Amino acid sequence: MRGAAPDAVLDAVQSGDPLPGTGGFAGELPDGRLARDVLGRRLCYVDGDEWSHDPRDLAAPTLLPAGHVRAPGATGSGRPVWSLPEPAPTGDEPVERVRDAVAGALGGVPAGDDLAVAFSGGVDSALAAAALDAPLYVVGYADSSDIAAARESAAAMGRADDLRVHEVTLADIEAAVPTVARAIGRTNAMAVQIALPLFLVAARAAADGYSRLVVGQGADELFGGYAKVAKAPTDPRTDADTVRGARRETVQSLPAQLERDLRALRAAGVEPVTPLLHDDVVRAALALPGEWLVSGDTRKRALREAARSWLPDAVADRDKKAVQYGSLVAREVDRLARQAGFKRRMDDHVTQYVEARIEE
Repeated sequence: MRGAAPDAVLDAVQSGDPLPGTGGFAGELPDGRLARDVLGRRLCYVDGDEWSHDPRDLAAPTLLPAGHVRAPGATGSGRPVWSLPEPAPTGDEPVERVRDAVAGALGGVPAGDDLAVAFSGGVDSALAAAALDAPLYVVGYADSSDIAAARESAAAMGRADDLRVHEVTLADIEAAVPTVARAIGRTNAMAVQIALPLFLVAARAAADGYSRLVVGQGADELFGGYAKVAKAPTDPRTDADTVRGARRETVQSLPAQLERDLRALRAAGVEPVTPLLHDDVVRAALALPGEWLVSGDTRKRALREAARSWLPDAVADRDKKAVQYGSLVAREVDRLARQAGFKRRMDDHVTQYVEARIEE
């Protein structure tokens, strides 16, 4: 069992508590059953009677669904045991509850010389940087907004000397495309473009000798960081008619996203650390009223207000592009596709380019 003590997971199975106070878990229980937490923060694959945390260990791996338990000798995906809670919104000290949960989650990250932080300058990674004594890594193409934001935020936090900037080249991105596509088991353009900067920053940290990398995964989904959440119910990308409903949709997308991200990071040689996905943070976020998720033009309102306990206002308030755009990696993959003859007039030309690279 990874991520939690087997007995603690067994207690969660028996109680049905989907958020028992862990950072996620997956693996084998003392009685031989397999279990995976409700948000899929750890990976577990099955193939007949065999199982592994790494799909490369199995001939025909199938991912155990999040929130499921599978009995020994069973076929299929097992049975659902946990589902995502839907607590009533409470406006009782929302900032304090988020602040306490984040502080506890970050305080629970074991210190060590093997730890680094993926730092793009936004509030999510800046919270980790403020709490952890570890070097900060950012990657991006030359003149990318992520590198500029990381430099500005690190300076504002007094961490400029701890920032390690890696400007990737077109050749770096080109070489990584097939590696990342194979690692995540996907070739669609968006998945590869998101996974590439994660892989590249992890590879840089691993090359410097770091084996654990703190990442801010989950904060946008939990705290209302997406435009489609802010624009609910008018945004066609969500079926929800409220901000909280749209936020729930994004949280429910986490298991699929995390499989992609975890596999990309591990392929680079690091173990991901995801403190903002700790059960206590999830529980605090799910209870937030809609106005503490999005207020006017401010997304992730409660998280930003809580972050002011550790961060300068300029950092807590910083808006950032998604990593594939802020790093300019998506733009450069598009350029590589066009240089290889896959023009934009073609249907999904970047995906076709990735598939061609896999076949080489």
